[in-house]
Amino acid sequence: MFIHWTLDSQLGLEISHSMVGASEDYLKRYVEELPKSFNPYKFNPADWARLAKLAGMKYVVFTSKHHNGFAMFRTATTPFNIMRTPFGRDISGELISAFRNAGLAPGFYFSPDDFWWLRENRIPLQRHIPAVSPENNPGLLKHDQAQVREIMTNYGDIDIMFFDGPWNGLRELAWEINPKTVVTRGGIATPEQFVPGVALDGPWESCITMGNSWPYKPTNENYKSGTELISLLVETRAKGGNLLLNVGPTGDGEIPEEQRRRLEEIALWMFVNGEAIYGVRPWVVTNEKGVWFTRKKGTNTVYAIVKEKERWKYGEWKEIALKSVKATPNTRISVLGQNDEVLEYQPTVKPKSSFRQQGDTLILRAMHAQRLYTNRQWPNPIVIKLENVEAALEPPKIETTTNFAANLISLGGAASVDVFFEYQDVTGFDLTERPSNWIALPKQTVSKPGTVQTKAPALQPGHQYEFRPVVEHPLLQLYGPTKSFRAAN
Repeated sequence: MFIHWTLDSQLGLEISHSMVGASEDYLKRYVEELPKSFNPYKFNPADWARLAKLAGMKYVVFTSKHHNGFAMFRTATTPFNIMRTPFGRDISGELISAFRNAGLAPGFYFSPDDFWWLRENRIPLQRHIPAVSPENNPGLLKHDQAQVREIMTNYGDIDIMFFDGPWNGLRELAWEINPKTVVTRGGIATPEQFVPGVALDGPWESCITMGNSWPYKPTNENYKSGTELISLLVETRAKGGNLLLNVGPTGDGEIPEEQRRRLEEIALWMFVNGEAIYGVRPWVVTNEKGVWFTRKKGTNTVYAIVKEKERWKYGEWKEIALKSVKATPNTRISVLGQNDEVLEYQPTVKPKSSFRQQGDTLILRAMHAQRLYTNRQWPNPIVIKLENVEAALEPPKIETTTNFAANLISLGGAASVDVFFEYQDVTGFDLTERPSNWIALPKQTVSKPGTVQTKAPALQPGHQYEFRPVVEHPLLQLYGPTKSFRAAN
């Protein structure tokens, strides 16, 4: 659970960023008046922790300090902090204690950028430019280090730190205080608002909002459905990553009802299917069209997560043909959550799952036989567990080389594959955030390994772009690594 929360949640503002480019009278009211009205009297961290645990979350990352510089913890470093509000209690301490008591690992988000400090030192408010970096402002670095020391020593062991900005001098301090602390942003890849097209090397974590915004947004919000959020979770785990799903509490201290409802929908899905999410690794392919895969670590057990667009109806038999999985003499099949013996009110129906190996195709036959909703209209993925199976293919491999060129290493056993390139304009986007507005270039049919390239499209001079190769194998589609470049002026 990611929690974006600070004093401007009272207004439904974009968290912190409204200070950049703001007039002096706005900044004065923000810093002096907003703390006077911040009183989240409905704050109930034990309830938040219960909800997170129910939804299957394993850790929390809380915004101890966002870019605005407002400390949501007891601090000796700045008067701009939670103790100088009508609430007058250490929110961070109470939250960390509640989540730890619920069995969830405690973690903090910390922004090295600090608009309060910049304003105090008469430096124009901005991000991602050298003039405002702690590396070029010894006073700011000292300020940040003092705060990191406070949050990592005042609340017991902190398991996770997320540094949203220049982390030099801060992550080293975190590891000095607690060598076991996992530094996510600042230590591993943390793609924001998207799931990478391919599994990344090493551990990684996607940070995703439920709607469009990180903080609470009372109006003009566009929430993803519970089904869409579950789909993101499935794709993240199929590619070997963790999902850090965000909530944005209100100014009075509640998780909004729209967000609670989605967490509860995820909770039900995880209650049934958590086995396919915990302790798993990627399979030889991430998916075959609408069927996604995870593999239990250290075993030959594969979970086929069926999240096709058309809902799998209650009481309906479905046959699923797989090319990446092969049966063995010891293969067993079941549907998570079901006993495969009873369909309610239908004593003559025996919903026993089965499979057959038909040449190079493994055909699964299963029924959705568990009534999870009153109206039987369950919209979310069904998971088929396959024990003692083998990989049936080696997927094609492609590596990105220079602009709009790639090296196709293997065709994955196919006589030919289609290869094309996608690109998108990422000018102005944060390094960890992407628009996902990919534009596809024409396909090429390739029948042997080697270099594949295409003519670069017309690009805006000086704009920053990303591109990646895409391979369409007869059985699956996969992406090569993404690379970025700046178009020539």
